Parts: sequence; C-alpha cells; structure tokens
Amino acid sequence: MDNTTHFGYKTVAESDKAGKVAGVFHSVAERYDIMNDVMSMGLHRAWKRFTVELAHIRPGNRVLDVAGGTADLSRLFMKKVGLSGQVWLTDINSSMLTVGRDRMLDRGHALPVAQCDGEKLPFPDNYFDCVSVAFGLRNMTHKDAALREMYRVLRPGGRLLVLEFSRIWKPLAPIYDLYSFKLLPVMGKFIANDAESYQYLAESIRMHPDQETLKSMMSAAGFAKVDYFNLTGGVVALHRGYKY
Repeated sequence: MDNTTHFGYKTVAESDKAGKVAGVFHSVAERYDIMNDVMSMGLHRAWKRFTVELAHIRPGNRVLDVAGGTADLSRLFMKKVGLSGQVWLTDINSSMLTVGRDRMLDRGHALPVAQCDGEKLPFPDNYFDCVSVAFGLRNMTHKDAALREMYRVLRPGGRLLVLEFSRIWKPLAPIYDLYSFKLLPVMGKFIANDAESYQYLAESIRMHPDQETLKSMMSAAGFAKVDYFNLTGGVVALHRGYKY
C-alpha cells in the first residue's frame, strides 16, 4: 500500500505528490518571477542576496543550485565563483529549468544545467563547495532524503544553505494568514491566471517544518554547526550547516 504525504492541506499518495507539484510549477513557470516580485514586494531579491553573502563563496568554488528554477541564485553565485569556478543549475521541473536556462543565456552566461530530483542527485560524493536550495525543499516529498543527498555531494568543509518560508513571528500571523489565503490566490488569478497553484503554495508554507524542526533535520542528516537567520519577521528563514 502506498504511503501518504501532504500536498498543501490535502493528503495524497507519496507516489502522486511529485506529479502534482510538477503541475503547479509547469503552470506558473512563465509568470513565476513576476509573481515573486509582487508577492514579496521585491524582498525575495534581498533574501537571495543575503543567502549568497552568507555562503562565503570564493573564486574557483563549485556550487550546486538545487531546485534553482529561474536561476536567481545561480546568477549571483556565478559572480562569486568567477571564470575558474562552476555553478550547476538544477531543477526537477523542466518548465522552470527552461526559463532559468534561457534567462542565463539571454544574459550571455552559459552554465551547466541538469533536470534532476533533489532526493537523488546525479553527482559524485564530496564534489561541491556549496549547495543551495531556495524555496524548493518544502515541495520535496522526502525532505530527510534530500538533505542527506545534499550532504553527500558536499566536500568536507562545504556548506548547505536552505532559504525557505518558515514560521512567522506570532503577532504578525493573523495579518499574514489573511494575505496568504485571501489576497495571494487573487493575485495568482489575475497575474498568473492560476489561483489554485498559489492556494497550494500558501498551504505548503504552513505544512513546512518550523525553524527549530528544520535545524534538527539538518543535524540528523549529518550537518554540523547548524544555525538559522529569521528574515522579515520569520516570513522566511535561512538555515546554514557544514559538512566536516
């Protein structure tokens, strides 16, 4: 019998979740960046810059951008690694990956791209200096397996950065809930012509582990010195851990 998991607030078979998540991102890919700017009032760009700064990337480093989608982080990492380094843009969703690849090519940057599952990374052990996943972990069916895979491909001394929606500061929760469940689907309908996908995204945020739980999950996957930074009152959190 198939195990079950959550898809937003719905309970679905584990074997069905990846397909349902794929449907969401195939639907929103073309308007994803516009919606990000509108939803976060542009703050997602500052969150991503903060992530890259805390990664402490040096020229010549190898970086893996898991669930990199439209390549926001990959673009920033490329500026850090220079011509002697390497940034891999990966995503399980072909529509998102195509948008990211084309966006980089339009800007004159050719980088290696791979469509792959974050729970089964097609890279050798101890290869990357840094792995990042931004707003992608919560959509993965087996987050613990994904974290172990990210640990595996990191070299000793390497670090993982997880940027993800998290548990907001309690006094702000009522306003945030109103925004998420009332306004966000409406914006999705008018901007991306897809209210249902953005309803799922709001629900998936609530189902994602909170800051302390994710910290414990990273430690259980083998990461050391795990810490996190709450951004914008905990709307998002940046977790960082090291492989030793």
